[in-house]
Amino acid sequence: MESWLSENSNIRSVRIAASDLNGQARGKRIPSKFAGKLTKDGARFPFSVLNLDICGEDIADSPLVFETGDADAVVRPTERGLLPMPWLEGGSALLPVWMFHEDDRPFEGDPRHALARIKDRYTQMGLTAVVATELEFYLIDPTNPILNTGADTLGLRSLDAFDGFFTDLYDACDAMDIPADAAISEAGAGQFEINLMHVDDMLKAADDAWLFKLLVRGLAQKHGVTASFMAKPHADQSGNGMHMHFSLLDAQGDNIFDDGGSAGSKRLLSAIAGCLNAMPASMLVLAPHANSYNRLVPGAHAPTKICWAYENRTVAIRVPGGSHKARRIEHRVAGGDVNPYLLISAVLGAALDGIEQEMTPPPPVSGNAYALDIAELPKTWEDALDRFETDTALTQIFPKTLIENMCFTKRQEMKTLTALSEEERIALYLQFL
Repeated sequence: MESWLSENSNIRSVRIAASDLNGQARGKRIPSKFAGKLTKDGARFPFSVLNLDICGEDIADSPLVFETGDADAVVRPTERGLLPMPWLEGGSALLPVWMFHEDDRPFEGDPRHALARIKDRYTQMGLTAVVATELEFYLIDPTNPILNTGADTLGLRSLDAFDGFFTDLYDACDAMDIPADAAISEAGAGQFEINLMHVDDMLKAADDAWLFKLLVRGLAQKHGVTASFMAKPHADQSGNGMHMHFSLLDAQGDNIFDDGGSAGSKRLLSAIAGCLNAMPASMLVLAPHANSYNRLVPGAHAPTKICWAYENRTVAIRVPGGSHKARRIEHRVAGGDVNPYLLISAVLGAALDGIEQEMTPPPPVSGNAYALDIAELPKTWEDALDRFETDTALTQIFPKTLIENMCFTKRQEMKTLTALSEEERIALYLQFL
């Protein structure tokens, strides 16, 4: 850290930040001259800071607050290290951290630690997950006609109109070691998608997605517009998704989903079965906000049925075409508003459960999945919360502490948001998502 600061002498302040359950960055700003001691001593945050509601309020009935005296945890730097913050002026760096007890035990309410547990399970199986994400977002500016003139799917007009923003974005991704690939204009007016490249470390993939969302929102503000990863910021436009692709490598580096043909291996099918099996219970992770469910409606390019298929974008789990050597799974349910650490934990945890238990999926569907008479995804926030709290499918994936804290959080948010109109809810979510 001291070496990095020496090489980047323009850095005057450091933000130390961890992800809470909603994926919001929680932390402190410190002068750079005091940053060196963080490597040795870490810093101190209240445990409760990772269990705030979307507005940043304490959870009223959380045992992390008054019941325990709102005790402090120790936060330590992740392996990511210091990163520049190109959306801020004046020389600032970001230090991602995660939370521990005084005796160095991981805090089980930390979403990054939840993913580290999943990674450990894969390591014990001799497997490595190769993960990529596709992130959709809107640029919002009511005064800009380019953002308000209808869809421009794969059009260059919208991309070129924001060439300065995207040039700065790619430069910033390079500086932050975020592997950003192609950018496209999407189906909504002012909607864009950027793919993050496959990486063979699930923690880095989640870090990349979390940091990318911080970067896009910060850089958009610098360019005078608002960026939003809300699942459905506009009622009459396409929603924002966060599709996740993954394959699994064995100890020899071979893709275990590849059987040399187009169907994929038995373990591919078992991974699909595990994902389908856990989908209803994990819906609160995949669709964590009231607004999330506005995206999941028939005919809106987002799945509504619990099913899978080859090369079919109307299903929840898609197996893309292409070379059998790159056989992979695309999980299509999550919105852009998700916490990347929880999303990747839920998907990879479910896939591993399917492999370990040698589950078998139903047959792949064909045609328009919206029109099929098959099981549906949970349709409401309340139903998703009930399933997340009670379904045993998640007990192997998430720690009990995290499940309890997530339920505390979402109950409080429901109480707060049901008192608001739809317009007020959207305005609130635009501030944070």
